[in-house]
Amino acid sequence: MAFNHDETRLKLYLAHRAALIDYAAPIVGCRARAEDVVQEAYIRFVPARAAEIRIEQPVAYLYRIVRNVALDWSRRLSAETRRNDARSRAGVSALSTPSPEDVALYRDELRCVEAALAELPDRVRLAFEMHRLGGCTLQQIADRLDVSLATAGRWTQEALFHIARRLQIPAD
Repeated sequence: MAFNHDETRLKLYLAHRAALIDYAAPIVGCRARAEDVVQEAYIRFVPARAAEIRIEQPVAYLYRIVRNVALDWSRRLSAETRRNDARSRAGVSALSTPSPEDVALYRDELRCVEAALAELPDRVRLAFEMHRLGGCTLQQIADRLDVSLATAGRWTQEALFHIARRLQIPAD
């Protein structure tokens, strides 16, 4: 029987939720994490275009999603644990002092940021510096530069995108 309605999927999920948590708990090692896994699995089970997806065995499909998400969580947790263990064995001082290679890389990136800022119109650069370096709000920038709030926001974003393009990184 074809299975493709959101309401039906919700009912199926709710009917099997407790069993799915029981299924995920041994994989992730914690019942609370298992509940999070099952919730994430439900989000994957009911995609935005659910009406276009035909599922022949929905219960088996839901269990497969829970298993995959639980295994992903376990792997992620294991990797984080190994990383934290390595950091603690290395000691805090080793992590707080950058290597000479890192220092050189950071200096190069800083020169690139400075060059990118120098390419911007003065007021755009000033808006960015006030916001990112000076901690000013967009309203404070708008008031100081006598522009609208939208313009202050647009200028800071333009500057950020320009710098990101120069560094070839995605802007946040």
